[in-house]
Amino acid sequence: MQNMGVIGLGAFGRLLVQHMRPYFHICACDPAPGAQAFADEAGIALCSLSECARADLVVLAVPVLQIGPVAEAIAPHLRPGTSVFDVASVKLGPARAMKAALPDHVRIIGTHPLFGPQSAKTGLKGLKVSICPVRGAGPKRVAQVISFLRERLQLDAFLSDAQSHDRDMAMVQGLTHLIAKVLDEMEPLPRRQTTLSFDYLVGAMQLVRGDSDELFRAIERENPYSADVRETFFRLIDELRASLENGVGK
Repeated sequence: MQNMGVIGLGAFGRLLVQHMRPYFHICACDPAPGAQAFADEAGIALCSLSECARADLVVLAVPVLQIGPVAEAIAPHLRPGTSVFDVASVKLGPARAMKAALPDHVRIIGTHPLFGPQSAKTGLKGLKVSICPVRGAGPKRVAQVISFLRERLQLDAFLSDAQSHDRDMAMVQGLTHLIAKVLDEMEPLPRRQTTLSFDYLVGAMQLVRGDSDELFRAIERENPYSADVRETFFRLIDELRASLENGVGK
């Protein structure tokens, strides 16, 4: 059984440990209060950053802006042939940061699990994960990663690239979180006299409501395509508002 080092035991890091524990010996690193209690409960070792970096697979489950500094910190400790993954919600920035900081003798594979703890409450089956190879991982290795995720975890794993990923996520995540933030500010919302379409909208809001403000800002600020999507969205909202106020059909 291979060793996996998980750096970061936030909400997603903990979810990762929960589902990877049957397949890997896991060592985790997180200085935050509560990390030791979680590690004890999960039956995994809490260790230093350098110890985590010596694992066969290293997963950076840290906020987007911490990926570069963490990559620099683990670089001297990584063994040749190690595979380093990130799980960030944007891919272009993390890919550049990891390529710049990590030695050439390691593989770098970007991933984005398109779900979080709320979405995964009932299991992982059918949930999506995007795989974006960055450096050193050939087709065979990438195929092995995708096969593991599909067969062992029953995820809908598929191959992508950082640019197309971020372009899609600017709309998929950018708009979802933006609308959810606005709806959340409009609470209390109707709960009894509702339509199915409204219930779906509220359900979507509740799926992302627990996400951190740090994640929201990463989605909106660190994705280079998000600003254009927001601009288009706000422009169309303004045009619709003007047409309603002026009584003119668009």
